[in-house]
Amino acid sequence: MPTFGSFSLLLALVLAVYSLAMGGASLWQMATGRSGRIAPERLSETARRAGIMTFAAVSCAAFALVWAAFTNDYSVAYIFHHTNRDLHPAYKFSALWSGQEGSLLLWSWLLAAYGFVLRLRHKIDVRLTAHASTILAGVQVFFLLLLVFAAPPFSIQPGEIPPDGAGLNPLLQYPEMVIHPPMLYLGYVGFTVPFAFALGALIMRYPGEKWIHITRRWTMVTWLFLTVGIFLGAHWAYSVLGWGGYWGWDPVENASLMPWLTGTAFLHSVMMQEKRGMMKSWNVWLIFSTFMLTVLGTLLTRSGLVSSVHAFAQSSIGNWFYGFLVLVFCVCLFVFARQRDHLKTENKLESIVSRESSFLFNNLILLVACFTVLWGTLFPVLSEYVQGSKATVGAPFYNRVALPIGLFLLFLTGVGPLLAWRSTTLRTIRRNFVLPSIATVATAIGLMFAHIRPWEDQSELYSLMAFSLGAGVVTAILSEFLRGANVVRTQTGKNLFAASLQLIQRNTRRYGGYIVHFGVVVIIVGIAGGAFNQSTEQEVGFGDKINIGPYELRCQSYTQDSNANYDTEYALLDVYRHGKYVTQLAPEHRFYAASQTNSTIVANRSTLQHDLYVIYEGKNPETGKPIIKAFLNPLIAWIWIGVLIIIMGTFVALAPAIKPALATSRVMHTEAVAVGSGD
Repeated sequence: MPTFGSFSLLLALVLAVYSLAMGGASLWQMATGRSGRIAPERLSETARRAGIMTFAAVSCAAFALVWAAFTNDYSVAYIFHHTNRDLHPAYKFSALWSGQEGSLLLWSWLLAAYGFVLRLRHKIDVRLTAHASTILAGVQVFFLLLLVFAAPPFSIQPGEIPPDGAGLNPLLQYPEMVIHPPMLYLGYVGFTVPFAFALGALIMRYPGEKWIHITRRWTMVTWLFLTVGIFLGAHWAYSVLGWGGYWGWDPVENASLMPWLTGTAFLHSVMMQEKRGMMKSWNVWLIFSTFMLTVLGTLLTRSGLVSSVHAFAQSSIGNWFYGFLVLVFCVCLFVFARQRDHLKTENKLESIVSRESSFLFNNLILLVACFTVLWGTLFPVLSEYVQGSKATVGAPFYNRVALPIGLFLLFLTGVGPLLAWRSTTLRTIRRNFVLPSIATVATAIGLMFAHIRPWEDQSELYSLMAFSLGAGVVTAILSEFLRGANVVRTQTGKNLFAASLQLIQRNTRRYGGYIVHFGVVVIIVGIAGGAFNQSTEQEVGFGDKINIGPYELRCQSYTQDSNANYDTEYALLDVYRHGKYVTQLAPEHRFYAASQTNSTIVANRSTLQHDLYVIYEGKNPETGKPIIKAFLNPLIAWIWIGVLIIIMGTFVALAPAIKPALATSRVMHTEAVAVGSGD
């Protein structure tokens, strides 16, 4: 099987190179008007078919690696280092992306899969798709070169074949880690497709904005995958790492956030190009930057450039990524310089109080946030290069900058939909902003009466602003829904709920976006609850108690157990709320024999109000009693609820609107009436 896998990767590389060469030759012939011995259409078709076969070849290689994991083939060094015989089958499957070589194979396979779908749908626009397909083939060649020469996943283990493997990293032995990396990679890799279309459209001076319409769903689906991947990672960190939080501004966390920020900016600003013919150069560079940031994120986890609990081992593979990033940037800059006149804006900003200005400010703030995260992530590297010593940047730096940025973005989320295109009249401002303003002020006053003291604690000030602005944004969104639903109800005679559903169906993109914005508000409310976190740490014996907030934890017992994969120590804690028994929690501390490493298993009771989060930190060697740390984290559940709302809103925005069909049926009905009446 290792030989089959290596051959499949080599074959995939040959096919990808062929697809790139023939596709490039075809596009050159079409651009110059020259014809060779083979017509450009035939060259393009053979390149397309080679790209399709690349997917088949990479799929065979991925299957070979998974097969080696399930058959315990420890002659393959990668399988030896990332699995063992007693590993659960789900985690044997996840071994495909648990190490550097396997994760690069996943990257390449997903890219081939995206290319496969794109090439099957080539008749949407044959010439534009041919450009995008050729660019995808170029990216595919780079990753296959890595897999064949720099990081081969089928390297043979030297010496005798070991009887058992070293085991999977205990931190990865968690159900979400079977889902989180593929989701993140689907987002990372997926941004290659809109990048390829944007670069291809610029190369061929594609008229109009049709390339945006073609790639809109690609971009939204990719953005959704990346969003889900980021929050699955946050939930994993919260559930596994055992420090009571979900986001630590780790460099690898930041690496996934940066393309999400620029991708979000792109999704907003392309609406300006579609509706007003504005920000064309801006949009091109946004998608170029998003793709390059996904490559940078892949680099950060593999080069040893930064230290992270999420990163793979340090290796020289980073040099390949440096070269690829420089090449991509030079190609983008060259094409942009040559075709810049094709990106002239068709309209100018007419008023600072307009929908266009809100999109512009939204973009600027998102880019400021991205630059801040990039600066903080690379600052240790830059400081070491300039000063000779590495200066680290911690969470306080990011929070100090990110919190005001986040609040301003929240403000724009509510303001943007209330502004008109081109210019907003004073009358419109008064009509649209009264209710949201009242909701914002009333919420702030109510929270201060509820004992939030923003003048005493800065974190409470930020939370008060987040809750208040969130109330204003929700009010603005609901008022937009109700205003439109009342119009539909008047037209159709339906009840308010049915009218709201029909309103959404008429403009799924707009109202799906409102639902996504509502999900963002819910997430921010969950984050704002962090200002009121509580924690306590205590050694407990039989019958001892820990008090935190309204809860009392009583230690019933503590013991140890073992199975083939790990040994465990745990405590059984009865939980009482205001003196009434509610549940039993069992936090654990595990030791994995295969990898000789420890892991913490958090016990968590989650409600809409707060999470009771309990950690077994180990035993006191002097007394033999366990040390328990407990957190009370308010509103955490709303973060995960907000993600579900975002997913729902994105699906709504992806759904086709029924408005064109309704308009067509009305025209047909009118024509039929006219014919019947003899007009």
